Amino acid sequence: MHGPVHAGWLLVALCAATGSYCLLRMRSRIEEQRRTAGGEALMGFGMALMALPAAVLTPPRWAWLAYVAVFGAAALRALWAARQNRHHLHHLVGACAMVYMAAAMAATPTAHTGHGGGGAPALTGALLLYFAGYVLWSGVRLLPVPTLAAAEGAGGGTVTGWADRTELAMVCRLSMGITMIAMLLTL
Repeated sequence: MHGPVHAGWLLVALCAATGSYCLLRMRSRIEEQRRTAGGEALMGFGMALMALPAAVLTPPRWAWLAYVAVFGAAALRALWAARQNRHHLHHLVGACAMVYMAAAMAATPTAHTGHGGGGAPALTGALLLYFAGYVLWSGVRLLPVPTLAAAEGAGGGTVTGWADRTELAMVCRLSMGITMIAMLLTL
């Protein structure tokens, strides 16, 4: 993606950190959470690679086509998984957005160096609206809500490992949504 180099490095760092935490979440005891974390790790690392500044790496056209193939397969997997869990519909939209951005970059090779643009404005706008809504919805879900245990003053409870922290998973999804908006704006 083109844009300021510093912003590109911040996107790379954010996506790589998110992908790394999602790999850690794959150690969860809950099978559905492991499966979801794997898709989110792929998305995080894929976004980190795609956000590398053009001064560092200008991928050849075949690399963008490889992105299309990888995220196309991820989209099909998310479509299949969406039969059982609606959350996978968001993964489907995210994977399709990655396919769209990679296809736009493959179609206009100079877009990565900042000399051209790619993509259809209407589709880009629709994806921007979707991810903006998702970011707002995710942010609201992170607002602190007093729990029944805290209201009753209960000091006990179960110890939750890093892989099972739902609030951290929501933060990862929120950060990837924000990054997706930034990447779509530079398309």
